[in-house]
Amino acid sequence: MKILFGRLALATTILAFTSTAWAGDHVFDSGFDDHAEGPHSDAAAARFLTQATFGPSLAEISRLRRIGYNAWLADQAAQPASHERSYMENQQAAGLDVYQNSRQEAWWLHAITGPDQLRQRVAFALSELFVISDQNGDIDGQPIATAAYYDQLTDNAFGNYRSLLEKVTLSPVMGHYLSMFKNRKPDAEENIRPDENYAREIMQLFSVGLVQLNADGSVQMSGGQAVPTYNQDTIRGFAHVFTGWNWANCPLDDGGQWWEWEYCPPGPVDWPNPGWNASWFLPMQAWESYHASAESKQLLNYPGVNLPAGLLAGGGTAASDLGSALDNIFHHPNVGPFIASRLIKRLVTSNPSPAYVGRVAAMFANNGLGVRGDLGATVRAVLMDTEARNLPSLASNGGKLREPLLRQSHLWRAMSASADDGRYREWYSDYYLGQAALRSPTVFNFFLPSYSPPGELYALGLSAPEFQITTDTTIASVANLLDSKTFWAWRGNPWMDPEDVVINLDTELPFANNPVRLIDRYDLLFMNRTMSDSMFNTLVNYVQAMVNNDIDDRRQRVQDAIWLIQTSPEYAIER
Repeated sequence: MKILFGRLALATTILAFTSTAWAGDHVFDSGFDDHAEGPHSDAAAARFLTQATFGPSLAEISRLRRIGYNAWLADQAAQPASHERSYMENQQAAGLDVYQNSRQEAWWLHAITGPDQLRQRVAFALSELFVISDQNGDIDGQPIATAAYYDQLTDNAFGNYRSLLEKVTLSPVMGHYLSMFKNRKPDAEENIRPDENYAREIMQLFSVGLVQLNADGSVQMSGGQAVPTYNQDTIRGFAHVFTGWNWANCPLDDGGQWWEWEYCPPGPVDWPNPGWNASWFLPMQAWESYHASAESKQLLNYPGVNLPAGLLAGGGTAASDLGSALDNIFHHPNVGPFIASRLIKRLVTSNPSPAYVGRVAAMFANNGLGVRGDLGATVRAVLMDTEARNLPSLASNGGKLREPLLRQSHLWRAMSASADDGRYREWYSDYYLGQAALRSPTVFNFFLPSYSPPGELYALGLSAPEFQITTDTTIASVANLLDSKTFWAWRGNPWMDPEDVVINLDTELPFANNPVRLIDRYDLLFMNRTMSDSMFNTLVNYVQAMVNNDIDDRRQRVQDAIWLIQTSPEYAIER
């Protein structure tokens, strides 16, 4: 627990508190019968919840202390998934117009109030791996289908990677985004060649990466150069595999005939929600006459590959070829360290040690029951590793820059933000935060996992992905957004409308009379008690100097404390 004697001295000197004035708050942790696995302090519980949810609350910190990590993780695994699609269909049934803004609304609802916090947090991490974006015109016009894609990530967050990879591959939303939809076999006369887009990205971004990895995620080198994972022949081979997939259940035309490949519309008509086509919600269907069955297809070649010389022989069906190709990817030795590294970077730290990556990758390879690709076991390994649970020193490379979306979700969860009708009309967070769920500008997400900003971090060979969207503009806009969410959007402000999402400061006002308690409370809630003594003392002095005559003054003290913490460099870097 990071409460130093210097803080006690500060309390005595500045505020002349008696020792009993500290009792019953979070200055000292409440007594718990600690579970063997922990957490052993409120700070440790808060830090875990920062990694595993969209932000800790005091109630959840207390609950985690009471039940322990193992019971909390088991409870989260058992929680049913909160779905965006059903939320949007309920809005549609109520007569509301449903666009992508409704999907953003559903995302915020589940991020702030969803009981399945771990599942939702992992789904968000997966959405930054298996990227699709409503910035694509086809997808922008299909908001419920976009939501169903996200629900697919949510449903499979603790499932098997191989199953998820196939669901993503056959999703019409992904098919449109990376142009596998209606991808055709070669036709020399019509100058048609299979589209290579999905073939390239499924390897580079979703599974194995560009270079061969050791089991601990380090790069394999040969002659001073990184060993490539695949070449253009491999891309071409997979492109031939991913041919022949079109809408499922293509309806008959008015004459009772099947539509031609090129003109097959999504259907069928008997769909419970008029205006949305059922085929957007079904896995794409194979049309064998458009599949490149006769071509030999070069796949990934690696030790232990079960395809002769890395080749998929011609003559297979679209489904059998796709299954063999996905198996080929799934069993590549890169996949474990690749997925381990991506999940660690999204949940815990930007620069995990090779040993940390290796331990998580080993769990991906074998969950202890001989199963490869168990994402639930992999996520648990990410969160329960000693490198995740031990607070890194300031001198280490541990920690990461907080994503802007997570800064806002942290505030809202900590301060029980809501609108009168329970909706979260936060439709355009990307305008201020540079981020919104499934709204990245490219398939490479908002930032590259290996991005290193120019300067000291680059010189040290350290990655800091989130800095790629940290610009002069976003630094100011994020601070301004947090300002408006803190100083303007609070419950009781007469200028707010019933549909506005507002934070609840009522429970915070009693602590405004006691600056040490107030700052310590927020050190726990926002910074997992990692605040430096210098910052702590500065904030206490600042709050103590503020006027404190009435309820408005106390509210100002609370708001200033929250905003100064959330816009501070120490908060921005999550340890």
